Amino acid sequence: MRKPVTFISVLILLTAAALCQADAAEEFWQRDSLTGGFWGLNGILEPSGVDFAFSMTNIYQLNTRGGTATHRRQGRWSGSFDLEMNMDLERLAGIENGSVYMLAEGTWSRNDIDATSVESAFGVNGDFAPREAFTIIELWYQQGFWDNTLHLRIGKLDMTGGFDHRGCPVSFDCNRYANDENTQFLNAALVNNPTIPFPDYGIGAIVFWSPVADWYVSVGAADTQADKRETGLNTALGGEDYFVMMAETGITPRLDSINGPLQGAYRVGMWYDPQPRPVEPENFNNPDRQYRDQTGLYLSFDQMLSKENRDPEDIQGLGGFFRYGYAHGRSSEISNFVSFGLQYEGLLDGRDSDVLALGYAHGTFSGRADSTYTEDYESVIEMYYSAQVAGWMNITPSIQYVSNSGAAAGVSDALVFGVRTLLTF
Repeated sequence: MRKPVTFISVLILLTAAALCQADAAEEFWQRDSLTGGFWGLNGILEPSGVDFAFSMTNIYQLNTRGGTATHRRQGRWSGSFDLEMNMDLERLAGIENGSVYMLAEGTWSRNDIDATSVESAFGVNGDFAPREAFTIIELWYQQGFWDNTLHLRIGKLDMTGGFDHRGCPVSFDCNRYANDENTQFLNAALVNNPTIPFPDYGIGAIVFWSPVADWYVSVGAADTQADKRETGLNTALGGEDYFVMMAETGITPRLDSINGPLQGAYRVGMWYDPQPRPVEPENFNNPDRQYRDQTGLYLSFDQMLSKENRDPEDIQGLGGFFRYGYAHGRSSEISNFVSFGLQYEGLLDGRDSDVLALGYAHGTFSGRADSTYTEDYESVIEMYYSAQVAGWMNITPSIQYVSNSGAAAGVSDALVFGVRTLLTF
């Protein structure tokens, strides 16, 4: 328990120091970041096109019933901290439509609650990663062409990082309401589609093209053997040439309503993974046989369903999302996947930025997974309420009900409570 106590003590000291520097208590709670943009550094660097952001996520989860254990303390606390840097190269170096992005991440906690108490196949904590120091997990260059309708991104990147199209995150498997474990759902199945073999942060390239206002297409490839702790050059430029390839297209229509247009995004994508995978000998006659050249497809939809008022900048209201994924059962553990849910922003009067959301996910295990999972499926229901306590702090209690946890016989359904705190410095 020492690490959480130390973490909270540091937060108290930082908060007290920032409060002493604030002109007034009201201004302190309303500011976008705890330190006021690194004590004014971002304001100084803004004319040069350089911007920094630092955030910290702390998560406490408790399994109250079912799973593999309810009394183990290991894995209950976990968290991460992220340092981002954006560089506008047009302002910095005169390179029109050029930019550089860097993301460094650190994590703590040796075990997560799945390993010690829940044994979910999906993962009830999508933010968890084994403890490690600051690592640069993304570093890429992006260049825009043809009046910024065509973008090329190349470097060490996240294939789920996405682009912005009419205010919607797209390319690949993005979703407006279920895509970020730091601010939205915690369960990994409500963050990304588990049938898609997303590689670790590694060397790759993505081309994004949006020639018209409500349509886009994107293709990309990334090293399947990447390790986020390394540069990725050794695996991308040497050894086997295994690159996951993805293609996605979609439309971003705006539906008419009494309070103005309702933004939506409808994405369909395919992926190809050349990496060979062994066939389980329990299911096939030849234990040395391997499958390669796996393919799959996916859908990811989100749509705003109602708005509270006519202000085009106000996004208070109800939205919904849907995902589907398919992968061939001979080489993928999860062959079919579906998720859907609802989100309401600003449900309570005077709490315009708070978010209430409910999501459901269901994955069907293939014959290839029979030696690992004895049941046919796992499903989860998650509900969370994200309360914006200050401009720089969100506290999010959540509850997850995991059915057929780990798809293992003898493991009963799990009920997991959690609280996530996100601080923006």
